[in-house]
Amino acid sequence: MIETLLGTLFGGVFRLVPEVMRLLDRKDERTHELNMFDKQLEADTLKGNQALRQIEAQNAATIGAAEIQALIAATQAQAAATGIRWIDGLNSLIRPMLALQWLLVLWPAAIVAGFWLAVQGGVAPLLALHDAFGIDEKAMASSIASFWLVDRSLRKMAGQ
Repeated sequence: MIETLLGTLFGGVFRLVPEVMRLLDRKDERTHELNMFDKQLEADTLKGNQALRQIEAQNAATIGAAEIQALIAATQAQAAATGIRWIDGLNSLIRPMLALQWLLVLWPAAIVAGFWLAVQGGVAPLLALHDAFGIDEKAMASSIASFWLVDRSLRKMAGQ
């Protein structure tokens, strides 16, 4: 009788073992699938963010090109002749007059005023002169000179 009872008990246990193993295996499969889904979701998010950054970069480049084209069109429109000689003459003199005003009047006046104030404040004249004509002033002078001198040279070389 005990053998029958043990046989039934062990038989039932041995029949349950595969079912328990199957349940544990399914649990592991579900956990693995959930982890894979999370990884796929992260990868899709990264791909979406990358695509969005690429679209933003392309839009910025397109806007930059459009701004440059608008600037070129505005410059060409300003240089277009109206057919009225005095208006065309005045239009062609505005840029040179403004550059000469800054180069010959306002800028030297600012340098002389700065130099004079520094000397009046007790700074040695050579040091005041050095400080009055600093990096910014040198940059402005070179940009004005390059605009008027180099631009003309390049135009002459191009035959314009």
